[in-house]
Amino acid sequence: MDYQYVLGGVLVSLLGSVFFMIINTTLSGEKKKVSNGVNGNGYVWMPSQNGSFVPDIARGTDVVIVGAGVAGAALAYTLGKEGRRVHVIERDLSEPDRIVGELLQPGGYLKLIELGLEDCANESIDAQKVFGYALYKNGNATKLSYPLENYTSDIAGRSFHNGRFIQKMRERIATLKNVTLEQGTVTTLVEEKGTIKGVMYKNKAGEEMRSYAPLTIVCDGCFSNLRRNLCTPNVENPSCFVGLILENCDLPYANHGHVILGDPSPILFYPISGTEVRCLVDVPGTKVPSVANGEMAKYLTNVVAPQVPPQLSKAFLAAVEKGNIRTMQNKSMPAHPQPTPGAILLGDAFNMRHPLTGGGMTVALSDIVLLRDLLRPLTDLNDAPALCEYLESFYTLRKPVSSTINTLAGALYKVFCASPDPARQEMREACFDYLSLGGLCARGPISLLSGLNPRPIHLFLHFFSVAVYGVGRLMIPFPTPYRVWLGTRLLLGASGIIFPIIKGEGVRQMFFPATIPAYYRAPPLQ
Repeated sequence: MDYQYVLGGVLVSLLGSVFFMIINTTLSGEKKKVSNGVNGNGYVWMPSQNGSFVPDIARGTDVVIVGAGVAGAALAYTLGKEGRRVHVIERDLSEPDRIVGELLQPGGYLKLIELGLEDCANESIDAQKVFGYALYKNGNATKLSYPLENYTSDIAGRSFHNGRFIQKMRERIATLKNVTLEQGTVTTLVEEKGTIKGVMYKNKAGEEMRSYAPLTIVCDGCFSNLRRNLCTPNVENPSCFVGLILENCDLPYANHGHVILGDPSPILFYPISGTEVRCLVDVPGTKVPSVANGEMAKYLTNVVAPQVPPQLSKAFLAAVEKGNIRTMQNKSMPAHPQPTPGAILLGDAFNMRHPLTGGGMTVALSDIVLLRDLLRPLTDLNDAPALCEYLESFYTLRKPVSSTINTLAGALYKVFCASPDPARQEMREACFDYLSLGGLCARGPISLLSGLNPRPIHLFLHFFSVAVYGVGRLMIPFPTPYRVWLGTRLLLGASGIIFPIIKGEGVRQMFFPATIPAYYRAPPLQ
């Protein structure tokens, strides 16, 4: 009988051991699942800096894009169409309400067509075609038409409500199953051993999250809080825009932007819908009259209104009286990237110029086309150092378009502003009269502004042609010592305007990009 008890004890012990092993394995699996694996919601739990655990999007993403404005939305759609798995994180997915980013030059529209997004800037958002500019000075006017003879009838500039344009692109993103668009605020880049691995952000519910990808592209706009990690920012604030909407009025030149060389600085008008005209009044510096206490309305009524073309005066005063006056600080920042493995900057987070010429979206869309083409041969983005070295070519290859538009914007703004300096006054007069000559004198500069002729050397030659034209006018009927002195100061002033801008863009990158080794970078071996 004793052997039965012994045998029973052995069997119980064996069964207990097996049971214990099953329980232990199950518990260990659960612990491993919490510490390393994906839970039922598709998140990975990772320790945060304060020791708590932070949910993290499972690593099935190729590209994380910060921001879904013009640049971020266009880039997300483009990379999604290329088959990339993209996670876009945008601070606010409601329709933006801005007073800039409303005019797309013809060169930018051509890039939009290359990206397959041209239907986002058509009649569905009441976008208006723009065929050129009208320039006003002291009651005189000249019309500058885009050189579109060699293009189809659909090719022109486009003007629209910025928010409608962005929302239309976001709708296109939603049609791609491999692109996730999420509302959240990115707080920091996740870095490991000098390589950017992704981002940390707070989702719409306020939960702290992480998203990982081999490539992070930061497109969070002019107020970017991440750019300092990826570039050396030198942000200037040359002026402010005061924005109004004029309703049910006709521009003197239909489907044209209007630039008034006012005092102290330019005034812009352009259509943004079939019944609305945007007015932007430039105010130099960082301070503007107060809107709240009525000082702004007085300034617009007493200083600006007398300079507005008579056809627009009534609608302008009605818009001022209506009181929906918006202001925005204009910013300028040359591109000074710090190549960082795993990340790249794009859009206004990377490069800004004065919005006078409406070139910002053209630069951004051109950059996106270029970046798409550089990434196209790569099936694997995981070799961050090799990818970073290869993408250094991006910063050189983008220069023809970006430097032409950036330099023109900065130079024109300074020339168009009023000044008590007689030499600057002569330069302003010379610029208006040079453009009024028509022919090559008008066609050349407007092709540069439109983004159709991205050649920095042509910009340089036209700018100094204006200066030489101004000096020539001073020498007629005959040169006096004062005229020679004034002409000399005009040339020096012109040099003082353009050379610092060129220096900021980089002389070698702007005029001799083929001498830079990165220009010839080949894709890394896969």
